[in-house]
Amino acid sequence: MRLRSLLFVPGDRPERMEKALACGADALILDLEDSVAPSRKDAARAAVAAFLAAPRRLPLIVRVNPLGSALIDDDLAAVLSDAPDALMLPKAEGAASITALASRTTLPILPVATETPAAIFQLGSYAGVADRLIGLTWGAEDLPAAIGASAAREADGGYTAPYQLARSLTLFGAHAAGVAAIETVYPDFRDTDGLAAYAARGRRDGFTGMMAIHPAQVAIINAAFTPTPDEIAHAQSVVDLFAANPGAGALQLDGRMVDAPHLKAAERLLALAADRGAGAGGGPPPAERP
Repeated sequence: MRLRSLLFVPGDRPERMEKALACGADALILDLEDSVAPSRKDAARAAVAAFLAAPRRLPLIVRVNPLGSALIDDDLAAVLSDAPDALMLPKAEGAASITALASRTTLPILPVATETPAAIFQLGSYAGVADRLIGLTWGAEDLPAAIGASAAREADGGYTAPYQLARSLTLFGAHAAGVAAIETVYPDFRDTDGLAAYAARGRRDGFTGMMAIHPAQVAIINAAFTPTPDEIAHAQSVVDLFAANPGAGALQLDGRMVDAPHLKAAERLLALAADRGAGAGGGPPPAERP
């Protein structure tokens, strides 16, 4: 499953679900949790179930309510028969949470892995349940509320130290598990320049995709997480150079030394480009599913 851009859609807004299909996102997250008021939960479950039952044009992920809540049983009862492509689990607390949800479904899971204080200490445990995951993501909204922090961001928009730590541990936890590392949302959907810079930093740091809260964010995220033609050309040059010099430990390319880590990074980028297609468009959408 390609997970460059994942767009949240409130579960009780079926008209937005239909429109979201055309925005270019790699996957939609149909939300039954935070964006749906308690009085609208049943309506949201019905709308999501109906959308899942329609012909599938791209992957659909359903964010259920947390384990231990009084709501998740009804969420699963409503959506499992029409088999979303994955479930997003909020307030996950490591491998134990994944095992608990996996006992109730065979669907792959995308945990939101930093929303409680206890969750921070479990970010290294996801490698043990990697076969049940499609990725790992984080959030900077619930955790401050859980610990009584007044904010998660500095005046300039950057994260304060505790949330820099949560972000970094999520990144390393995802790569340790060998699954997609999904950057959290950028809340100000009108700030396109800020989003572009934030998404670029995410890719620079090793995230492989990002969540969006508005359709206008999708194209910017797709561009940030798709290798450019220049990047692809450089990576191919690195691979070709080592292929022409088998057994070499370090070589010179364009006046700079390259060695095994550069080769590994080039191979990773070329694999990413092959998965997503060259250029910012990311290739054709997946085939329609009956």
